[in-house]
Amino acid sequence: MKDKDRIHHLGELQHAIMRVLWTLGEGTVAQIHEALPPEHRRALTTIATMLTKMERKGVVTHRSEGRFFIYVPSVVEQDVRRTMVEDLTERLFDGDVAALVSHLITEQEIDRDELARLQKLIESRRKGGKSDGRA
Repeated sequence: MKDKDRIHHLGELQHAIMRVLWTLGEGTVAQIHEALPPEHRRALTTIATMLTKMERKGVVTHRSEGRFFIYVPSVVEQDVRRTMVEDLTERLFDGDVAALVSHLITEQEIDRDELARLQKLIESRRKGGKSDGRA
């Protein structure tokens, strides 16, 4: 199975750690801890333990520099987002993408600009294009 085909199941704290690593490019436990939003800050030992678990999952790697481990993401954000949304769609909507989109449109506050952007994305996809979601 290719890396991009793997489903990356990340919990909330793991995803927050990955977002820090995607932003920084790499970091020590202390650097990651410092960059985490306050609602995701845990003890340094908790962050270190989580990084060890994430390394076993294959989403981060590390190298040693002196006494420090420098952690680096081994997956890109787009692949994690894609696999997590695919998993969510499968679990909550039995794989029905239209049901997922319908739910988002009816249950979320969407302003006119966002609706126009969504229309452009749909039109682009109809024409056979693949969009990055930014329209």
